[in-house]
Amino acid sequence: MRAERPSDWDPRLPETFDSSHEVYADLRRRCPVPWSDAFGGFWAVTRYDDVVRVARDSGTFSTAVQNVVPHVPRSARRPPLHFDPPEHGVYRAPLDRVMRRAAVRRLAPAFAEAARELLRPMLERGGGDYSAEFALPFAAHCFALFLGLPVERVLEIRRIGVEYSFAIQDMDRPRIRAASDELYGIARRIVDERRRDPGDPDTDMVTSLLEAARDPDRPIPDDLVVGTVRQTIVAGIGAPHAVLGSAAVHLARDPDLQRRLRERPDLLPGAVEELLRLYAPYRVFARTATRDVELGGRTIRAGEPVTMLFPSANRDEAVFADPDRLDLDRRPNRHLAFGRGAHRCPGAAMARLEMAAALRPCWAARPASPSTAR
Repeated sequence: MRAERPSDWDPRLPETFDSSHEVYADLRRRCPVPWSDAFGGFWAVTRYDDVVRVARDSGTFSTAVQNVVPHVPRSARRPPLHFDPPEHGVYRAPLDRVMRRAAVRRLAPAFAEAARELLRPMLERGGGDYSAEFALPFAAHCFALFLGLPVERVLEIRRIGVEYSFAIQDMDRPRIRAASDELYGIARRIVDERRRDPGDPDTDMVTSLLEAARDPDRPIPDDLVVGTVRQTIVAGIGAPHAVLGSAAVHLARDPDLQRRLRERPDLLPGAVEELLRLYAPYRVFARTATRDVELGGRTIRAGEPVTMLFPSANRDEAVFADPDRLDLDRRPNRHLAFGRGAHRCPGAAMARLEMAAALRPCWAARPASPSTAR
């Protein structure tokens, strides 16, 4: 039973685009490892070094029990997120094989073409809803290209994924179960299709998983192949959509940055890294303490969940000078947008390709007024 203790903050308060960063900055100063009784009670880690420690120490902070806040009821674990090393590596290896930089860079021309086609109508009209008209369909197009699926099916996955997320926020268990079952059904059909018509295991994720499943020394059960696909298809669309929407707001507020990037396209890689740092999308990933442990001057008891606030760690004043400023010359830039440790995001290389493709066409065409991004 978790000990009664007063809350240090309330993560359920209404937010604006900037307000969460103000809250995190206050927590880093006065209470870097705060407790909240929201969502059943959990700790949050706000400082860079503490987040890295939690992310890297799988022995003390396990992902196998509760890996997100709010806690999501589940009937089965979904690899690789729900497994600790070394078991985690069995499921991670097939993903790393197809998501490594050398494997995904072949997609760069197709990503760039998708970006141009989706941006063209907005540029011709002089504006539009960037998130709905570009960021969402672009993320879906990219993931469809990666998986070799029709875009319409990927958009349906995203629709159900959003419903799943809202159901979790509301802790509506019937809706959670219904949306999750739909996602499992889609993942199962994708796996069955690849079993009948396999692709190249060096570039096709599902074929890579199916090949790994036949390893006589470390076979992967069929239900866990499906679970891995179920986990990946949701994360692979949601995160790019979120980051690109935030990037559009940042650029709309900074005409000088827009001008510099149009004049100096070679500065784009640095801009991508800074946008990832400033607007890391994930703040719900959690671990569960396997033993009593001291962290940031607080005692976390065995069995208590700990969230890693990547957006806060990425603006930690102790690591990043002038952390709220986008600095194109920031070196080194050891941001945590993709996490750390064994569970570092396998799609980092593809995410960078997507960001570069999404932003680069803007510099090649006369832009709309900054006020049109919304």
